[in-house]
Order: sequence, then structure tokens, then C-alpha cells
Amino acid sequence: MSRVLVVDDSPVDRRLAGRLIEKLGDMEVFYAVDGIAAIEQVEAHLPDIVVTDMQMPNLDGFGLVEALKTQYPLIPVILMTAAGSEVVAVKALQVGAASYVPKTALADDLADVTERVLIMSRAQRSQTRLQNRVPRSTTEYEVENDRELVLSLSSQLQQQFNAMKICSDTDGLRIGIALEEALLNAFYHGNLECSSKLRDDNCQAYADLATQRCGESPYKERRIYVTVSLTRDEARWTIRDDGPGFDPSKLPDPTEPEYLERPHGRGLMLMRTFMSEVAYNEKGNEVRMAKRRKSEA
Repeated sequence: MSRVLVVDDSPVDRRLAGRLIEKLGDMEVFYAVDGIAAIEQVEAHLPDIVVTDMQMPNLDGFGLVEALKTQYPLIPVILMTAAGSEVVAVKALQVGAASYVPKTALADDLADVTERVLIMSRAQRSQTRLQNRVPRSTTEYEVENDRELVLSLSSQLQQQFNAMKICSDTDGLRIGIALEEALLNAFYHGNLECSSKLRDDNCQAYADLATQRCGESPYKERRIYVTVSLTRDEARWTIRDDGPGFDPSKLPDPTEPEYLERPHGRGLMLMRTFMSEVAYNEKGNEVRMAKRRKSEA
């Protein structure tokens, strides 16, 4: 059973988030009204994950993320963002939060994001001693349009990265989440050509279209290609899909605070925030990312 702490000073929002997470099954959810109470709950119950609002009295979401990164770096934090909290939320992502969900999209996204972050966190904690003794590696993958296979590949990439000890455990989890977002973008938006606009308008129709296209030509024949190069000082990933691509020059800057509350765009936001480098090819069907070891002062 996974233990989830939900932090929000609004009783209605707090309980709504808790009910959405409980629908995942095998979840023990407990609550706190602000950051101070949250730290007390963490000390008492040691949750597997924390889901927190940003704007709260006494200690806000940013302060909570900073405190947990110092005291409990292995506990991932998901932000619930609302209008007015964008600037603080961007800072929280930069200093340690694992992901975020706009409050306008809680019903559609909170359970899924929570489940995915939990899976990533468990994978990170189960690294083997052998993986820690690989000084460098280069690997290539070619996978079909199978969501479960794509998520398994995401977990594998995270494990490879964590074994190199390029950054802290907290940052390792965040890199795993960014890689998963990049792979899911290649799956949904690249190969299956499912638009973000449809997802914004009707989440179920978006999911149904993806399922349908997985069995139709030309979508079902398309593949995702991944190249990974790892050393002790740097990790590089290239993720390419067989889709038609897009014009990268038209991408907005996802790190601008006003972008945070849009229903879509989480993937690009997290990639740009967590990675040292993110770049697309001219066609827009390939993204190249890098994470480098921080130089010690």
C-alpha cells in the first residue's frame, strides 16, 4: 500500500484530491492544511509521495518543497497549481518538485500523474549494485506503439541514468519523469497524431482515439527510436518518432509562469526545467536532451 499526503488549506480541494487518488486503489491518503502541518505529518507517517497546493498560510508549497528536499530527498512532491501561483510553482519545480497538475485538470490528470511518479520513485529505490558499476554505456531502442512498453522503456532509461550517479536522487527522479513525458509525447502526439486540443476539450475522446489508432495504418506501423549515451559526467538522449513532426520555432516558452496553468504542455515544461539541454530537429519529430553533472564550487 502506498501512502500519500495531500496538503491544501481548502477543505473542498483537499478532499477532492484525496478522493481522486484513492480511486487508484491500495492507497492510504492522509491530509495536512499547510506546509508546517505537512512536515509534521511526514515525520509521523513517512509518505511515499506528497501532493501539495501552492498558496497556503504559514508555509506555502515552495517552502514545503525546499524543506522536503533537504530533510526527505527521496519523497517526490507533486504540485497542484492554480491561477496566481504560477511564479512560485515554476520556482518549486526548479528546486525539487517532481511534477505538477493544474487544479483545472485534477479530475483528468491527478491520479495518472500520481501513479506514474510513484512507479518512477519505486524504480529509483530498487537500483542494483551492478548497475552502479557501469562507467559508460551507449544503447539504442526501437519500440512499437504500445503504451505499456513505452512506460517500461521510460523506467529502464531512468534506472540507467540513476546508476551513473550524475546527480542527486531527487534530480534523478525528476529526470525520469522528464524522459517519460518525452516518450509519451512521441507516442501520442508524434506517432498517433493525437492533438493536445482534443485532449483539452475531451480527455476520454483523446484516449479513445489513441486506442483506435494503435490498431490502424499508418499509425500502428510507426516506431519510437531512442539512443542513450551515458558517462559519469553526462547523459544524452535522442528520442525520435515516425510522425509528421511540427514546427519547433512555434513552440512557446513553457517556463513562462502563465504557461503553467494551460491544460497541456506539462511534458515540455518538465523537460526544459529538469534537463541541462533540450533541442528539436528541424522537422520536429526528434528531441535531443542532455543532463550534465554540476561542477562543484
